[in-house]
Amino acid sequence: MWAKIPTESDRKMTDDEINAKYSKRELRIVTESNREQLPNFVEALKRQNWMELRPFYQRRPRWDPIRQSKLIESFIMNIPVPPLFVYESDLAKYEVMDGQQRITAIQDFYSNKLTLEGLEQWPELNGRIYDKLPSEIRKGIDRRSISYIVLLKESAETTEEEALLRQQVFERLNTGGVELENQEIRNCIYHGKFNKLLLDLTKNSKFREAWGLPAYSEEEDKNPPEELAKNRFFRQMQDAEVVLRFFALRHAENYRRGMAGFLDLYMVRSRRFTDEDVSVLESVFRGTIDLAYEIYGRQMFHPWDKTKKTLAERPYVAYADAVLVGISRHLEQADLLLQKKTEIVERTRNLITNSLSGTFTGQKNTKKDVQDRIRLFDEMLQGAMKGDAQSDTEVV
Repeated sequence: MWAKIPTESDRKMTDDEINAKYSKRELRIVTESNREQLPNFVEALKRQNWMELRPFYQRRPRWDPIRQSKLIESFIMNIPVPPLFVYESDLAKYEVMDGQQRITAIQDFYSNKLTLEGLEQWPELNGRIYDKLPSEIRKGIDRRSISYIVLLKESAETTEEEALLRQQVFERLNTGGVELENQEIRNCIYHGKFNKLLLDLTKNSKFREAWGLPAYSEEEDKNPPEELAKNRFFRQMQDAEVVLRFFALRHAENYRRGMAGFLDLYMVRSRRFTDEDVSVLESVFRGTIDLAYEIYGRQMFHPWDKTKKTLAERPYVAYADAVLVGISRHLEQADLLLQKKTEIVERTRNLITNSLSGTFTGQKNTKKDVQDRIRLFDEMLQGAMKGDAQSDTEVV
């Protein structure tokens, strides 16, 4: 997947070159605008393959009934509602990039799934569904329209350019009132078999235990319990990002564009993965998490706190990178690692004690820092398997 890494040049372009680039319409999107009355829009959504929502919030809810009701109140009052933004994935077929929440609120309202609540200007309508509204109110809402802007296929020449362009557009349009985190944006844009794998792997019981999350239940996909809904790590999809970091940083030699940019690039290129590729990755992750749990237990992502001389109170993402990537490189030696379990735990403590502060907790995050903590952890495991003498000197 890294055979063709785009080059980046630091050479400054002349004004003539910049003008030529602009004239060729590089990095310029092509759009068109459409407008539909709400009842027609809801009916159109029922057409197969017309507009694919793929809502990121199926697993990470964002809008509650009160917020959905406020949108409906805006239509009642004829307050302008921001347009949706969709991508033309094929001729007359669209993927929603910005506006899933609004679409779902409208669908729930017209299907009588939404009971209005929290209305301030029209409190008389609280407790009502669409079919139970006064006739004049229904007529008024039915006259309202929703507009959507289409990013046309002509905007990009290659699939990789298309994916990166869509992400940039999505990030700049993300003005719906709730700022999304990087992984939430990736989940919305790069949906597919690999992204589904990321979400499936976050349900792993040992992985969840390590991050202090309750055991997975199917109910949380539709209506997460309050404990999860309030958990920032879960709500912002940081658990899925940890899994993505694991897969991406197994190729740390190709690290570029900073952590966020590197993860974005991995997601773009993951679209080439076959079913077999995804199956292999799933096996690697499950084998790695099982082995890490056998060695370190539920606190496998808690680094040693050399000041307090105890394990850190919370898990660290940067430390998880080192643990998971390091162990994944030695799955074929799983039996030997388990035989050396006690020694590995001791060597891990010594490694962190003798390393510069912040090495394994993320305070240091340059390309060299990321690669170094993975390398140091890997070397520690190799030393334990070989029976090399431990070093008491500080690791630089």
